[in-house]
Amino acid sequence: AGWFRRLLHKNKPSSVESLKSSHSASSSPSSSSSSSAKSSSSSPGTSLATSSISLSPVSAVDISASDSPRWDKSYDVCICHSEGDVELVSELVSYLEGQPESFRCFLQLRDAVAGSAVVTELCDAVQNSHCWVMLITPGFLQDPWCRYQMHQALAEAPMANGRTIPVLKDVDRKDYPRELRNIYYIYMALKEKSFKQIRDTVMRYLQELCQSSTKSME
Repeated sequence: AGWFRRLLHKNKPSSVESLKSSHSASSSPSSSSSSSAKSSSSSPGTSLATSSISLSPVSAVDISASDSPRWDKSYDVCICHSEGDVELVSELVSYLEGQPESFRCFLQLRDAVAGSAVVTELCDAVQNSHCWVMLITPGFLQDPWCRYQMHQALAEAPMANGRTIPVLKDVDRKDYPRELRNIYYIYMALKEKSFKQIRDTVMRYLQELCQSSTKSME
């Protein structure tokens, strides 16, 4: 009787193990995908995290949709510049307005209302624009109206959330305005490259704006 009980005791675990292995083999696809999903969701940079990001990238947002918050303001970008940089700024505006997105630019000499006060026009341009490009040149640093508009932009968005875009040209780094020290700037060496950087920065802000608006409505 004793040896018979020992025999049963030994055979029972082996039969259970065979059942477990049989069940594991039949369900391995689902169990392996489940463990893969767990590991992917728990660690950043995994394939699942990457694919989920690629499914809904910021670039997929349509900034030109009729209900886009882009249209809440009159302009996409306001160019703040000195009088001596009009030619360069005109090229930048032509570049931005010629993009597929048809960025709406405020150019003071073209869009300011005749007869209106300068202070009023500068303040309105800042408040009615999503982004502000500060073309910082020697002329900009010497122009009190440029500094005034810069301060208005910083007051409008003090947290530097991508709306203020400093562009440095022919100015030493040591002369970079102290008020903008917490904001990365674009250094204009090659004009075409800098124009593209400005365009990409404005585009990124508008996409994030639209994406935030979409999430808040969900």
